[in-house]
Amino acid sequence: MARLTLPTTANQGSIQESSEARMRRAKRELRSRMRDDRAAIPEAARFQMASAAEERLLALPEVRNAGTVMAFSSFGSEISTKDIIARLLEIGRRVLLPYVDGRDLEAAEVTLEEPPRASGGGPAEPRRRTPVPPEAIDVVIVPGLAFDRSGFRLGYGGGHYDRFLRRLPDRSLRVGLAFHSQVVERVPRAPGDERLHLVVTDRETIDCRPVDS
Repeated sequence: MARLTLPTTANQGSIQESSEARMRRAKRELRSRMRDDRAAIPEAARFQMASAAEERLLALPEVRNAGTVMAFSSFGSEISTKDIIARLLEIGRRVLLPYVDGRDLEAAEVTLEEPPRASGGGPAEPRRRTPVPPEAIDVVIVPGLAFDRSGFRLGYGGGHYDRFLRRLPDRSLRVGLAFHSQVVERVPRAPGDERLHLVVTDRETIDCRPVDS
């Protein structure tokens, strides 16, 4: 009679490693595809879509009523946030922009008098790196390469935003901002990946919050 062979600890570890490797590969492949797709958007269409998404974002009641908004400084083929930042400042909102400090993401204030400055080959950053406590943030606008309707996002692989989002109070609204073509059926997800409340695109505002029964 054949003997039943139970998985050893080593075999179980191999299975787990294989699962993690598949997840990393799926994320890597989606990142590559979404980078190419986003970069292929024609300039004229890119401007029109960014303007439409901007209007949707600024029309959100939570943004209109916010005291402090953490935005991001768009870079490369990302949807433009330049006008969003300017308009938020013009209507008197306190605007924060992120910067990387070691492994951590922090946010510091920018103003009309002290606008963001260019960084070394990356997105513009606050001139003064004085971190604002996450609990002071009412709305955070989050970049990404891909988003799904459950609120999961695919970032750039460093985990900076996931770690930062975990530090926010429950009341802070998490909003993804993207071109509609960046919305996919399902983003590969792993333990520790944080969800967003809304995803705003040029075509729609996707509410990812659970519906109360």
